[in-house]
Amino acid sequence: MLQRIQTVWLFFATAAIFSLFLFPYIQLINSDGVATAIKVTGVYQSLNQQVVQTEPFIPLTIATVILGLIPFVIIFFYKDRKRQIVISYLFIVITLGYTFWLVQITKHVIGGVTLQTNNYGIGVILPSIAILFVILAIKGIRRDEKLVRSVDRLR
Repeated sequence: MLQRIQTVWLFFATAAIFSLFLFPYIQLINSDGVATAIKVTGVYQSLNQQVVQTEPFIPLTIATVILGLIPFVIIFFYKDRKRQIVISYLFIVITLGYTFWLVQITKHVIGGVTLQTNNYGIGVILPSIAILFVILAIKGIRRDEKLVRSVDRLR
């Protein structure tokens, strides 16, 4: 049953999490005039007309890869819909904790700088989009479970 709609939603959730590697979630210009971008892989600054990674985030990078693989792995539990639903809810909780971790890292990196709306990058909304896709996948999984139960009643 890999051709179901929840497979598409779970794939989109995986793509949203892995997109965090491409897009920064915070962009700002320091008081020194140095442009800084914070991604899940580290802090990148524009120094001497080149973008240089000044601080790596190895644990956050590993956590992002693991978090991105969870919805992809859920796809292959199509024979056990209850397990799919449980792991999907677990993914939502883990993603909320991951987002909290991103906020704490950002506070540590920027210090006392006040962020404005134009400082937030597309990476800020990607975990929320992944959660939305997983919720849509859960709806599809429940619809399949309901269909299977109705067919079992007819037998």
